Amino acid sequence: MGRSQDLVIFGTGQIGELAKYYFEADTEFRPVAFTVDGEFVDEANFMGLPVLPFDELGEAFRPFDAALFVAVGYSGLNRNRRRIFDEATRLGYSLPSYVSSKATVFPDLSSCRNCLILEDNTIQPRVVVGDDVFLWSGNHIGHHSVIEDHCYIASQVVVSGNCRIGEASFIGVNATLHDGVTVGAGSVIAAGALIKRDVEPGSVMTAVSARLSDRKASEVDL
Repeated sequence: MGRSQDLVIFGTGQIGELAKYYFEADTEFRPVAFTVDGEFVDEANFMGLPVLPFDELGEAFRPFDAALFVAVGYSGLNRNRRRIFDEATRLGYSLPSYVSSKATVFPDLSSCRNCLILEDNTIQPRVVVGDDVFLWSGNHIGHHSVIEDHCYIASQVVVSGNCRIGEASFIGVNATLHDGVTVGAGSVIAAGALIKRDVEPGSVMTAVSARLSDRKASEVDL
């Protein structure tokens, strides 16, 4: 590895904790501090690093001193993460992405800012990933698909070829998108849902949940 670059992580929840681990273990970035909105600073240190109010971050780490990673989940349908992303951009911070060395990606994957692409993702050629996209572990993203900015895709999702996922959408665990499907911006696709047709913006697509049987497990012959 070359010379490490200092990194501040926004968020002191579990995603922030994981971001620190991934960046330390698998990149040349060196986490040096955490930051959160001022009203949520309730401890001076987290994971052995100082916690700074975001509106005072520039006093300790100016944009040319450190990069910033926004480690915020899908709360508010990704609006909370987008708010910090937009403010950090306005302030001039670089927003690096984490792409796991254990993910399968190809050289033509478009560059993106503040993305989190975890282990065992398979991203086929000609895929476009926008800014601030989180891909949890184990997804398949099919060729020529487009994931627009500020989306969150949970684990074991199958996105078939030529799909488009609109801005700020959420795709739940084990959901499947058929070839050529477009998911409109700001949509929620529930865990386990099978999407065969285009989804209008702002839609919520549910899946059939498992139901408790009247039979006992001891009566089932597996």
